[in-house]
Amino acid sequence: MSNVADEAPVELPLFDLPIVLLPGELVPLHIFEERYKAMIDHCLERDEPFGVVLSDEDEGAHAIGCTAEVTEVLERFDDGRLNIVVAGRVPFRVLDRHETELFPAGVVEPIDLGDEPLETDVDAKKRAMTAFADLAREAAEDPDAVVELPEGDSYDIAGRITLPPETKQKLLETRSEAERMRILARALEAVLQAVGRSRKIAEAAQSNGHARL
Repeated sequence: MSNVADEAPVELPLFDLPIVLLPGELVPLHIFEERYKAMIDHCLERDEPFGVVLSDEDEGAHAIGCTAEVTEVLERFDDGRLNIVVAGRVPFRVLDRHETELFPAGVVEPIDLGDEPLETDVDAKKRAMTAFADLAREAAEDPDAVVELPEGDSYDIAGRITLPPETKQKLLETRSEAERMRILARALEAVLQAVGRSRKIAEAAQSNGHARL
């Protein structure tokens, strides 16, 4: 597979979605529109990536996205629809957009993660991993069976939990690992607090039939 990071700027098929793909993250996709079926077939035939870009009602398509590599074709239907798994690889900045004969594309400038400051925020990382572990125990049927999260950077941790698209987009756009870890710690702690409030409301409702908000 061609290394987009070595070919800046480069033309890339672009897939606008209501999700954010982070480097290293695995995401399942159901491909059903004709132009995107053509895009995935194009990428599979050439063993090349495409770009995933967050598109929302407020801002439309964002300028920063992430390349996606198809790691597995789970199912291919008779009408050309596909269920696939993609892995996030390299962040990029969209410089220009255009339509090819078959699918949307653009000229993108890869963002070299190796140019980022090397330091991280140790305290924020500890907070993020603690909040992640607490959330995992909240979701597990057997909290004692939860496996400890292996060491990783902010992308590794964020890719293991469902976060709001705006939070993930901020992580993707931030060019400092230390700042990404602080953003992630705050986000996970906020999710943990929300889960705790929901549990207390549910327990109150079960105990006396009333939930005080």
